[in-house]
Amino acid sequence: MAVYSIKELEKLSGIKAHTLRIWEKRYNLIDPHRTNTNIRYYTDNDLKKILNVSVLYRHGIKISSIARLNDLELREEIIRVSTSSDSSDSVINSMVLSMIDLDEYKLGAMIDKSIYKIGLKSTVTKVLYPFLEKVGILWQSGDIYPAQEHFVTFLIRQKIITATDQISNTFNPDGKKFLLFLPEGEWHEIALLFAQYLIVKANHEVIYLGQSVPYSDVLAIGASKKLDYLLLSCSNSKPGFEIDLYLNELGVAFPDKKVLYFSSFKRELPGESSQNHIYLHLISDLTDFIQSIS
Repeated sequence: MAVYSIKELEKLSGIKAHTLRIWEKRYNLIDPHRTNTNIRYYTDNDLKKILNVSVLYRHGIKISSIARLNDLELREEIIRVSTSSDSSDSVINSMVLSMIDLDEYKLGAMIDKSIYKIGLKSTVTKVLYPFLEKVGILWQSGDIYPAQEHFVTFLIRQKIITATDQISNTFNPDGKKFLLFLPEGEWHEIALLFAQYLIVKANHEVIYLGQSVPYSDVLAIGASKKLDYLLLSCSNSKPGFEIDLYLNELGVAFPDKKVLYFSSFKRELPGESSQNHIYLHLISDLTDFIQSIS
């Protein structure tokens, strides 16, 4: 059973901790457990209830009315609201619940509905990325199992790969060739897969190497193929991995090519080779770059 602090409930539900405390006292909405030192903590069931409450509350239902609902009535109201709503906040909270319950059918259906309504690009940027941020909070705090995180990422990978396969390309004489890969020890592939989708959608060519690619393989393939750009994603998760050194070495190895990299941080790269690097902090940075070369 996972345990959550009130601050974690705030981050996951979007409801301020102060408001949650008022709801506890005024409406007996949830009854927190307490440690031997009298510190509040909450269980999976508490999290699920608060997520459900936040969905209804964001749809304009008064908290006093929500508090009067029993568990069955709350579930029925959530189903009614979720099936009629396009609110990204509601979808994200429902996705968190589906992840906790390992409900592949419900989670997949919500992603499919969003893709149908607003397209894959908007689904990734407006729904899946914020959802994965919440998954990250749960992961960092140890409140979800590795299997739950793998369950989510595998399903999202499937959706992006399927959407990429469905793109009908025609020969583009002005198309550019991209080499996409994750450095050795890197396994978080969703950003790279989405980059592949955007590049292929723009009618450019991609050589996709995937996860944890040895540096020697990057050099060998880069030497044997005519490339315009290299694109990689880094989370800096491998112990001892120096992203600035790695990128600088790529710049030296491919002085006539642009090296694009996704990362949650930006480092100043030493040496002249850093001039051929392009830092991408947001997915919009990549879409802007693709537009500039198309």
